[in-house]
Amino acid sequence: MAPERFIISVPSEEDDPDAPLLASFSDYLRRVRGLEPKSREGVLLGGRRFLDWCRHHHPGQDIEALTAKQVLAAVEYRLSLSTTSGSRTAATSHIRTFLRFLYWAGRHHQDLARIVPRTPSWRLAHLPPRLAWDDVRHAIDAIGATTPVGIRDRAVLLLLATTGIRNGELRAIRLRDIDWRTGEVFVRRTKGKRDRVVPLLEETGAALADYILRARPRVDSPYLFLSFTRPVGPFKCAAPVSRIVRKRLRHGGVELGRVAGAHLLRHSLATQLVGQRRPINEVADLLGHRSINTTALYVKVAASQLAEVALPFPGGVA
Repeated sequence: MAPERFIISVPSEEDDPDAPLLASFSDYLRRVRGLEPKSREGVLLGGRRFLDWCRHHHPGQDIEALTAKQVLAAVEYRLSLSTTSGSRTAATSHIRTFLRFLYWAGRHHQDLARIVPRTPSWRLAHLPPRLAWDDVRHAIDAIGATTPVGIRDRAVLLLLATTGIRNGELRAIRLRDIDWRTGEVFVRRTKGKRDRVVPLLEETGAALADYILRARPRVDSPYLFLSFTRPVGPFKCAAPVSRIVRKRLRHGGVELGRVAGAHLLRHSLATQLVGQRRPINEVADLLGHRSINTTALYVKVAASQLAEVALPFPGGVA
C-alpha cells in the first residue's frame, strides 16, 4: 500500500564524509591493535558516535581543530546516556582509542586520549547470572530427541553445559576437531586467541554422535553444527545459538531473566564446579581464562565455602 515507507536509504561513502576516516580507523584496529571483527564493531561505533557529536555541535570544523574542551564535552554527553558502569567504561574506552588513532595517524597534533577521564569500575563487583544445575539438567532432559532439530539442540545444550565453551567457540567447531578416542574437543578461535582442549563427557559424546549420524544435514561443510533453515550451513552469528538455548530452557520450565544464552550455561557450569570444590585453577583452564582472577568471580556464589573461611566478628555476638 505504501512501499516508500519501507525503503531505507543507506548512505554511500560519497554521502558519508566520515567514511574514509572510519575505514582507516578500522584498518588500524585490525592491523595495529589486532582486534577481532566483533570487537572492532563496538569500537568503530564509538568512533562514529564521537564524530557525529562533533559534526552536530561544531559543524564545519575539521578534526584537526578538535580541542580538549570539546573532547570533555563529548565524553560528558556519552556518559549521560550510559546507565551501567560497564557501558560507561566502554564509552570512554572507545573515545580514548579513537583519539589515540587520530594522534597515531597524524590527524591531530595532540594525544587527546590522555585527557579522557577513567570511569570507576570495580572488578568482581557483581554476581554472574546463573541457573541452578537441576534446572539445567531438567531443561536438557526435556528435549525430545525424536526430530533432527531436537537431536541437534540436545547436543548443543549438552556441549555448552558440560564444557563451558562460548557461543563463538561452539560455532567454530569442525568435525575434525573431535577426538573420539581420547574424548576431547579441540576449541579454536577462543576469546584470548589461544586454542585449547576440553573434555568430552560420555553423555555429550553420545549426543554428538547421534546428531552426526542421524540428524546432521548431508551437506559439504566442515563445521559440526549446521542450521536447518535454507540455505543450510554453519551458524554465521551468535543469535541462532542463543535462540536455541533460550527456547530449550523455556520449554524446560526455566524462568529466564534479561541475560539468557550460551554464556548463561557457561556461568552455571563454573558455579557448579566451584560448588563441588573443584580447584579454581582447573575451572580456569576449562573455561580458558588467562587470569585466575577472572575465575575468582564464581567463588563469590559459593556461600558455604566462604562461611568456612570467614573471620569471627571482632565485637562478638550482638
